Amino acid sequence: MSMILSLLFISLSLLITILFKFATSDGDFTLMSKKHVKREQIEDKVFWITGASRGIGEILAKQLASLGAKLILSARNEAELERVKSQLQGKYAPGDVKILPLDLASGEDSLREAVEKAESFFSEAGVDYMIHNAAYERPKATALDVTEESLKATFDINVLGTLSLTRLLAPFMLKRGRGHFVVMSSAAGKVPTPGQAVYSASKFALNGYFQSLRSELYQKGIKVTIVCPGPIETSNGYGVGSSERKGSEKRVSSERCAELTIIAASHGLKEAWISNQPVLAVMYVVQYMPTIGYWLMDKIGGKRVEVAEKKGDTYSWNLLFGKKKAT
Repeated sequence: MSMILSLLFISLSLLITILFKFATSDGDFTLMSKKHVKREQIEDKVFWITGASRGIGEILAKQLASLGAKLILSARNEAELERVKSQLQGKYAPGDVKILPLDLASGEDSLREAVEKAESFFSEAGVDYMIHNAAYERPKATALDVTEESLKATFDINVLGTLSLTRLLAPFMLKRGRGHFVVMSSAAGKVPTPGQAVYSASKFALNGYFQSLRSELYQKGIKVTIVCPGPIETSNGYGVGSSERKGSEKRVSSERCAELTIIAASHGLKEAWISNQPVLAVMYVVQYMPTIGYWLMDKIGGKRVEVAEKKGDTYSWNLLFGKKKAT
């Protein structure tokens, strides 16, 4: 009997420890098991980052530069790219940072020209990592209220431009027999997101395409890491779910999001989730118990739209359990 009680006590202690770690973690179990960046996978490698002029893209550039990476920075705003480049060159080798202004909605000819330029940088070493970080800053709108203009803008940047750039770059990687796409998707690409239906649809599309791409090309040396952040806080207001809001939601910092993204990429993880609670718990429920997960989202969907319109806490426990009404 004493042995049984001891085993029960040990099991209960382990369960409590696991639940505590999950409740306080800011990433999925697999990601949290990878404690540090594998620097040998980063140093002297060429990283091409879209959306690199601000927010998470800018912070990714700074963290990668500190790890010895060579960088190609792209965005539409050339002046902002020059600003980021000058900051990086103050600390790192000037020749290790190139800027390549790019509009993902500019069409295939323009994207092809950008790919050829990127491949010619750094003594034609080629692009080792393509970080798809650029995204359209979506306005909040319900599924039926979204305008045709917003629908087109969201998919042109988040989906069509990103996929076209991938199609044009992948042959160069295949010729070298190696390459790694890191896709900044979203928790909105894993679970329903009432009030952001079109943005959510664009991220679901990215996930489907890149999961399929990896399965097709993995045996040919092409890796894909899909990163799904929940609400992220950035100092300059640009980030996942970072629009003006009220309340006191606890969000993952953009610095931590960038750090975990680099850890996921350096370990070759196929998918990584980055978020505080309750979003992380909801992602697990929807993934592994979809009937319950979708029931939960249906239950809060209307309330979330109302809260989003008033710029309240759209990712809070209060929303899930209805403890406080939007003000």
